[in-house]
Amino acid sequence: MTQIVAHLYLLGCILHSLHEADAVSELELDGDYLIGGLFDIHHVKERLHRDKPETINCSSQPFILSSYRRFQLMRFAIEEINNSTKLLPNVTLGYKILDLCSDAQNFAGVFNLISDGSLIQPWNDSQRLTSKMVTVVGSYTSTGTLSVAPLFMMDFFPMVSYGAASSVFSRKNNFPSFLRTVHPNKDVIEVVLRILREFNWRWVSFLHIDDDYGRDGRDLFIRTIEDTEICLAYTKGLDQDTDYYKVFQQITSMKVNVLIVFAPEWTAEALVEAAIKYNVTKKVWIAGDAWSLHKELPKKDGIRKIGTVVGIAEPKMTIPGFNDFINAFRAQTQQENGTEERFCNQSCNCSNHTAADIINADPSFNFPVYSAVYSVAHALHTVLQCETGRCNRRITGVPHMILQELWKTNFTLLNQSVQFDENGDPSFGSYAIVFWNKSGEAEEVGLYRYHSSLQFIVNRTKIQWHENGSVPQSICSEECDAGFAKNPEGLHKCCFSCTKCKSGTYINSTVDPYTCHKCSDTEWSEAGSTSCYRRQESYMPFSHGGAVVVMLGALIFMGLTAAVSVLFFINYKTPIVKSAGGPMCFLILGCLALSSVSVFFAFGKPTTAFCVLRVLPIIFFFTVCLACFVVRSFQIVCIFKIAVRFPNILSWWLKYKGQWLVICVACISQAVLLIVGLSVFTSHPKNDTQRHPDIIIHYCYNNFNEVIGSLVLIVLLIILSFCFSYIGKDLPKNYNEAKSITFCLLLLIIIWIIYATVYVLYAEEYIHFIYGMAVLSSLYSFLSWYFLPKCFIIIFQPQKNTQQYFQSLIQSYTNIINR
Repeated sequence: MTQIVAHLYLLGCILHSLHEADAVSELELDGDYLIGGLFDIHHVKERLHRDKPETINCSSQPFILSSYRRFQLMRFAIEEINNSTKLLPNVTLGYKILDLCSDAQNFAGVFNLISDGSLIQPWNDSQRLTSKMVTVVGSYTSTGTLSVAPLFMMDFFPMVSYGAASSVFSRKNNFPSFLRTVHPNKDVIEVVLRILREFNWRWVSFLHIDDDYGRDGRDLFIRTIEDTEICLAYTKGLDQDTDYYKVFQQITSMKVNVLIVFAPEWTAEALVEAAIKYNVTKKVWIAGDAWSLHKELPKKDGIRKIGTVVGIAEPKMTIPGFNDFINAFRAQTQQENGTEERFCNQSCNCSNHTAADIINADPSFNFPVYSAVYSVAHALHTVLQCETGRCNRRITGVPHMILQELWKTNFTLLNQSVQFDENGDPSFGSYAIVFWNKSGEAEEVGLYRYHSSLQFIVNRTKIQWHENGSVPQSICSEECDAGFAKNPEGLHKCCFSCTKCKSGTYINSTVDPYTCHKCSDTEWSEAGSTSCYRRQESYMPFSHGGAVVVMLGALIFMGLTAAVSVLFFINYKTPIVKSAGGPMCFLILGCLALSSVSVFFAFGKPTTAFCVLRVLPIIFFFTVCLACFVVRSFQIVCIFKIAVRFPNILSWWLKYKGQWLVICVACISQAVLLIVGLSVFTSHPKNDTQRHPDIIIHYCYNNFNEVIGSLVLIVLLIILSFCFSYIGKDLPKNYNEAKSITFCLLLLIIIWIIYATVYVLYAEEYIHFIYGMAVLSSLYSFLSWYFLPKCFIIIFQPQKNTQQYFQSLIQSYTNIINR
């Protein structure tokens, strides 16, 4: 049933056209080859409510003057080509133009446009041989084009659009015979992005017509700003039922000051009129190329209150001869008394508009129409082999042949090189940046060139902003100061609070403005830093004055022990040397000298070897010294007190050389304890980064477990020394070493208690110096209070270093005991 209705309707259109007046129609012109034209001379602005199938009377819909101007430009281009003897000599072009007033209900008119002899048949060579229609130019809207394009794509019928900018048409699998002379939406969005970056607008809204063109622009815009600092605060599709009051209320509540309007002129008109009505002020409007050159809106009352309008448009281009063509045409139509020209239930219904009205109408997309017609003519020129000065009119089946030549298009038109890329999109042209000035004109203030090193230029001085001449701001949150991190608030990255980075962290806003990164262990930073600084390394080098003093003290100590050893060796057989321990003295002096080696490893940057060697010599060799003092104390007590009561003990001690046995046991025990401790809990260098933020303190980490056994042994030896020294406190003076040993041990304990306290409270670089001084103080105390008094007697009181003197002291002690 539907097919019958459609055929009856088409037949009615054709029969009606045969009975029209003889006057020449604006919508039709006969010729050797015909170019179809799709123009929305009228446009259905409101949704039509129908309860039965019926055709649309386009002439009853609102008249679009800018579209009518584009329609006349196609007629002018064809007439200009026909009047030329260069492009298509001996061939005339005609046209059939359809008023595509509805984006959805176009099929009846399109069927009539592409029919041949009132028939529409699938492709066959015999049917297409006599067809005059070779190409269609149009249409203007993306939705209208989408509805009719499949009818042309199935037969690879060339379709050259001057206004359909949706990116879907770049898909050649779906639209193989579609080309366009208008830049696709992605190019316009690129210019929008450049404008936003130029003026640092990051908090924007995107208002678009709710159709394929607008939604495509919105999706492209969202994808384009994904990796930028720009945020889409609000987006809304606009149609006949849009509540503009709520739209502006939402924009105002979100403090959005920049409105990108991606819509045709009729939608933009409704939006701007609503903004004036609802007193929307102090906004920046970025107009798309479809309405930026609007002639009436810039002169509307109250337009200055809404803010500043900046737009994207094709550069204004004068087409020679067009004004004369319009003047002549309007004069002719007036002489015909306004005869209504009809083409399948369509008419222009434009007698109320003068030639001046048409000439001064919005010139948007005029060059795309002009270049589209000339692209078809140049392709036809090649197909018909017109290079010789005459065209071969016997060539037939030209639509698909013209398509092949359209892909190769390369000619110059009004100083513009016209070419298409692999997607059928124009690889030529540029965009002007315009500003609606106080005179109501779209003034050019910048330019965006494709395929140019100098792509984007804006003359800021020409733009008169609505806020006292300064560039308006559109941000959700103020940028954080240097050293502050952003804390996101809500869904948008442009909305955030600022937090100062703590000490020890920094922020690199160009890489990651949201995270305070921790400095490495070798770096430091103050609060609110944008970079880290290298920490100073704290350890006492060998060249430090304190280190030099300690090492010099150690060398002097070694020299003194060597001198004492030589003195004792010379006086080896004297009573004073024998009373001090005889051969044991040399062992003690050697161990004291070797203990001083530890201080040489207390300085410089710590290593594992240094950490081990700064404790190993002092613990091991000092253990030997203490064992010697224990033995020496016991021997004196044993001779004078124990031997009298327990003679067997003395005989056993002498028989088995008990003093050396005790020393060997102590040495072996300490060696085992050190080997086990250092193997399990090895000393190693460590860095203290907590005590000072800008300093790394290098120190040796000594686990207490590694030396606990060794310290227990040392403490045990000290206790035994104290015990034996206390027992022999009343022995003869020259044999009484108890006081000297006791005093040395007390000094040793005091020195290391002081060191341990300082180490806990003050773990700085000077702790190495304090450690060295503690070692030297311990060693010097033994040398000073045990050996130097004996050296004094040997050198300055030789009379006390005789056998008789010592015998007299023993005799006196015996007499006292016997009493």
